[in-house]
Amino acid sequence: MVLPKSRNNSHITQEQKIKGIITALGDPSIDIRHEAVQALRECGEPAVPFLIRALADSPDNDHRWYAAVALSRIGKPAINPLIAAMRANREKNFRRYVAAALGDMGSPAVDPLITAMGSDDADLRGYLSQALCRIGKPAVEPLTLRLDDADAILSTCASLTLWQMGETGIPSMVKKVQDEDEKV
Repeated sequence: MVLPKSRNNSHITQEQKIKGIITALGDPSIDIRHEAVQALRECGEPAVPFLIRALADSPDNDHRWYAAVALSRIGKPAINPLIAAMRANREKNFRRYVAAALGDMGSPAVDPLITAMGSDDADLRGYLSQALCRIGKPAVEPLTLRLDDADAILSTCASLTLWQMGETGIPSMVKKVQDEDEKV
């Protein structure tokens, strides 16, 4: 069990329960860590701010990794809070793990990630691009649609991200250029 059993846990608040489970992410037993990730996924959206705080304050990368995995399992409710946290926290490891969590969420994270690339923060854009590269194929079409975006930063970021995707993204860019040449 992630939480110690007692005769009556009814006095434990949801916040206390979530914090206890987050503590279990650092347990030496991998089974307990996996159980904690599952329990946090089941807690859902209420666990998001506590997991983000755990990511920021984590004593080690293992604990940080499992917090990121838990956030990725929660999915869509964590996307916008994670992007907002990346804007606020410029610490490299924090952003790296948040980008990994967002990248593991797949398709639901694509549009919010692309929209967030309009930021003036070049480092942030790089981490968002990494998340999109991790998502891969589901991000290609939405990125391709942004190649001609009126926002020059967004257009450039879409292009660079597709380029970074290599064989996954480059053919889409080439096709777009060929289609434009045919129109001329």
